[in-house]
Amino acid sequence: MPVAAFGHDLRMATYLAFLRAINLGARRRFGKDDLAAAVERAGFTEVATHLNTGNVRLVSTLRSTARVEEVLETAFLADRGFEVPTIVLTPGELAEVVADAETLADGHAGKQFVSLLKEAPAPEAIERFEQLSTPDEQARVRGRAVHLLLGESYHQARLTNAVVEKHLGVATNRNLTVLRTLAERWG
Repeated sequence: MPVAAFGHDLRMATYLAFLRAINLGARRRFGKDDLAAAVERAGFTEVATHLNTGNVRLVSTLRSTARVEEVLETAFLADRGFEVPTIVLTPGELAEVVADAETLADGHAGKQFVSLLKEAPAPEAIERFEQLSTPDEQARVRGRAVHLLLGESYHQARLTNAVVEKHLGVATNRNLTVLRTLAERWG
């Protein structure tokens, strides 16, 4: 058996799951406790949630973020009766997203959000999408993360997660404060 490090069997891996479009209305409810229970029933351990927006840490023997996404999405559909697109990152990938966000935000005074993508976009799609930037709203794609540097109000922004999805595919959006907290807490 592999030597344990920090209480984990070395064959275990930690993943961070970000759920899309839950708890936004009366019909797509998925509270933190129900979410954690569904993740545990799917076979994952050391499950933790943050806020009620679909942020989950879990430990698994699976070695592929795509496979973790598949297992979670199947479990969520069975539990809730509706599809819950899920984007999974490793703690290292989240740390990289946060580091990129810090670099890109240098001198930016407005709001900053990150849309996490299910799939890495094609270079030509990235180029077309980044051309939507204006002096007041900037979009920069780094891997599977779309960094949105906006004005003071996300709700008045032109560059939203809906626009990201129209151009780059399935995504879920978080503000940088949440991602920074998760990187510190779960990284």
